[in-house]
Amino acid sequence: MDTSKFSRRNFIATTGIVAAGSLLTNPVSAMAPPINKKRRVVLVGTGVRGTSFWGKKIVEQYSDLIEFVGLCDINPGRLEYGKSYIGVSCPTFTNFDEMMNNTKPDLVIVTTVDSTHHEFVIKGLEMGADVLTEKPMTTDEVKAQKIIDTERKTGKKVIVGFNYRYGPHPTKIKELLTSEEVGRITSVDFHWYLNTYHGASYFRRWHGQRDKGGTLLVHKATHHFDLLNWWIDSDPVEVFAYGKLEFYGKNNSFRGDKCRTCPHTAECKFFWDITKSKRDMDLYVANEKYDGYIRDNCLFRNEIDIYDKMAVQIKYANDVQVSYSLTTYSPYEGWRIAFNGIDGRIDSWQDIPWRSDERVNQAELHAKEMSQKSEKAANDYREIMVMKNWNDYNLVKVPKAAGGHGGGDKRLQDMIFRNPDTPDPLRHAAGTRDGVMSILIGIAARKSIESGKPVKISDLTDIELMAKRPENKQG
Repeated sequence: MDTSKFSRRNFIATTGIVAAGSLLTNPVSAMAPPINKKRRVVLVGTGVRGTSFWGKKIVEQYSDLIEFVGLCDINPGRLEYGKSYIGVSCPTFTNFDEMMNNTKPDLVIVTTVDSTHHEFVIKGLEMGADVLTEKPMTTDEVKAQKIIDTERKTGKKVIVGFNYRYGPHPTKIKELLTSEEVGRITSVDFHWYLNTYHGASYFRRWHGQRDKGGTLLVHKATHHFDLLNWWIDSDPVEVFAYGKLEFYGKNNSFRGDKCRTCPHTAECKFFWDITKSKRDMDLYVANEKYDGYIRDNCLFRNEIDIYDKMAVQIKYANDVQVSYSLTTYSPYEGWRIAFNGIDGRIDSWQDIPWRSDERVNQAELHAKEMSQKSEKAANDYREIMVMKNWNDYNLVKVPKAAGGHGGGDKRLQDMIFRNPDTPDPLRHAAGTRDGVMSILIGIAARKSIESGKPVKISDLTDIELMAKRPENKQG
């Protein structure tokens, strides 16, 4: 008998209700800010994401509610630049424990290299703070379990920055699914395309090494898997995947040290001149001497060991089957999704070139009935096609929102910092359980590619899987 599994099953049986209740609590509403006091915030990781989205933007929009009391990074040069760029006067630290002991923050924001997220999430919780971490929460199941255990033990909360959920387009899809417009969903087709600029950028950076980012099945696809989990409203139970590195890395016939010094700039279509970006030069190039991190690395360096094409099959506890793919060298950037239901089908897409052309051409058919101004307004939307069996289709138009990630960035930050007690009927707020379930699909896919076998999600952590998720508890 496998006594380890027997013990684990007993543990889950006896603690599952309590653990599930803790992990399903709305993490945003549970992080009640101090009454009549600004929330004390520290940031660890002063790269571009930390200093801009979780730094400068927070200062500009929420300084009436929060104050930065500390910044931390292992690179002292980047740290000082980050302090100036964010526009704060707080102390800086190269030692996280020292920062925590000296500043006693209410909230820790983690934007370090993915493989180190767990260190600061766990320490932050243990040292009495709530934690807001960039996605992915971490990069393997062992680290994920440690975060789960620490949140349970400390009673503090973790928020995961899943901004895609908050955009009007994904939200409308969620509303249509929740209202069962096409009946019970049985299967989903989801395909994401990264173009030769955005996709390539991952292979240029530290993300190209799996020991740092866990492969793009974890770093990038965690966004997509979280959307699937949220839309389907169930937990994944089994994953089978294929993946390969066949475009970047060692596959090219030539390579250089880095773009700035490469002898192949004339022939390389991927040449990127970092010297044209003052921000990148000040943040990264000027501080290479401290930690050796090269921001304009060669896309074809031999140490790249992640996949650049991925195909994943996911089975959910409610019997929904998902076919997902991620391509990293597409000529265009966008995605397509289709939900097959018992009573019909929901299709949607974003930034697919010929779809945009179709929309423009249709608008031109009615040009005589529109002014230029109204024509522009009529085209400023995303589309969702809802088609019931034996009926014509209905095109749902979702107005585009300004801001990053389809308008999700601002809505995410507003809920966290300005309106944490806002009702959340669609469960936009994402906590530890959401963060873990999204990365477990990527982790299981990575394991499946390596083993050639399907991987069960229940073998990775002790989270009890649910066919349908209950509503978030407020507070």
